[in-house]
Amino acid sequence: MQAIQAAIWQAQLIASVQFLEVGVHESIRELTAAIASGNIDSFERFYQCWFDFAYEQARRATGRDESFCLDMVQESMIRVIRSIKPMDDEAALKAWLRAVVHSCCYDELRREQRKLRRERARGLPVDDRMNTDDEQLAWLRSQLALLQPHQAHLLTMRFRLGWTLQRIGRALGLKPGAVDGRISRSIAALRTKAAEDFHDA
Repeated sequence: MQAIQAAIWQAQLIASVQFLEVGVHESIRELTAAIASGNIDSFERFYQCWFDFAYEQARRATGRDESFCLDMVQESMIRVIRSIKPMDDEAALKAWLRAVVHSCCYDELRREQRKLRRERARGLPVDDRMNTDDEQLAWLRSQLALLQPHQAHLLTMRFRLGWTLQRIGRALGLKPGAVDGRISRSIAALRTKAAEDFHDA
């Protein structure tokens, strides 16, 4: 753990002095393969290039303050060092890192909730602002981010834009019944996953 933290701190220091464009020096596959093999220099370049993306994902997933999100970026980078595999392109790396950050955020919110429940059970004073709404909202955001693009697009049109099934069908060349079926299946999958995750909490 100390070696990992030292690598992250070293990357932060270098990032404040210089910036190297990864694309100029090595491909995504070369970069990720090097990190997976334990190359610290490659991790430093990764940290410089992907820090802002990871931080933004933490903010979007939780809506929490800067300190919390920075902690989540640090935890995410630890997971990067431990579990990254060679990837072929930027899209794959971006999707994987997004999932890592969201997972870290969700795990931390669940830890906060478990601590809160223990304190309540012991009769200790607690901060009621830290409630299950934070956890559930973060969970939903993380799950939506992991959906296939076509699934997320359907849910956005239906629930964020408020489009009717007919309008969505016209936009996508589908019958309203087909649109409804796809949306229903996505929602059912989310409900099943929620029941599993929150039952285990």
